[in-house]
Amino acid sequence: MPEGHGRVTRHTTAEAARPADAAPSPFVPPQHFYRTAALGCPYVPGRTERKLITELAGHDAMSFYNALSRAGFRRSHHLAYRPACAGCSACVPVRIPVAAFAATRSLRRVERINRDLAVHVAEPRATIEHYRIFTRYQRLRHTDSDMASMTFGDFRAMIEDSPVMSRLVELRAADGALLGACLVDVLDDGLSAVYSFFDPDQGRRSLGTFLVVALVDEGRRLALPHVYLGYWIAESPKMAYKARFHPLEGLGPEGWRRLDP
Repeated sequence: MPEGHGRVTRHTTAEAARPADAAPSPFVPPQHFYRTAALGCPYVPGRTERKLITELAGHDAMSFYNALSRAGFRRSHHLAYRPACAGCSACVPVRIPVAAFAATRSLRRVERINRDLAVHVAEPRATIEHYRIFTRYQRLRHTDSDMASMTFGDFRAMIEDSPVMSRLVELRAADGALLGACLVDVLDDGLSAVYSFFDPDQGRRSLGTFLVVALVDEGRRLALPHVYLGYWIAESPKMAYKARFHPLEGLGPEGWRRLDP
């Protein structure tokens, strides 16, 4: 998983894939869930993290993953996971309701700066061009991450090892040069951003933000209602940026609800 690995213990549940406000979904065969051992939290200093994980496999993988995403799960390779940390609820699954999305002045500025870029939606195929941008991004933005030491084979597996429908949303300059990309999963109710990376030398462009705006545009084009952004963590500068997108829905005990601006 992008956030790290750990020893796991077996756990089973019939409700793990169903949020509080979800309507009954088509029958999904019972699945095994596993809880990882406690590790240091990569986002909030002094805390530990555990995850609940399950495998995505077989002909029901896509429908199962659709249900899991609505319950706050994310995907890494063939695994779906969500935080399961005792006494901590800092990680809030968030999504953008596409129809209600309204760009703020700062987001409109990002759009203007990047109007010379082309957005391409491609098959999830890893290339050396992708890998070069990815490694530069990791080494300059996330030097303390395990992902900074990924080989091309590791990177290729991250992009291509998907049991569900995935795409690469690319940002390219007028000369065709790649400036950034986001691996996304295509769900039955939206697009789920798996991992994004971009040229770290293009800081003025705010490419990470522009990629999210591009996902909203693609969701609108596909008539999909949501863009899933993963977890918002107010205490983590790495994750706090997601609060820039309005309106934003968060998953809590009462289901998906609008978050206060």
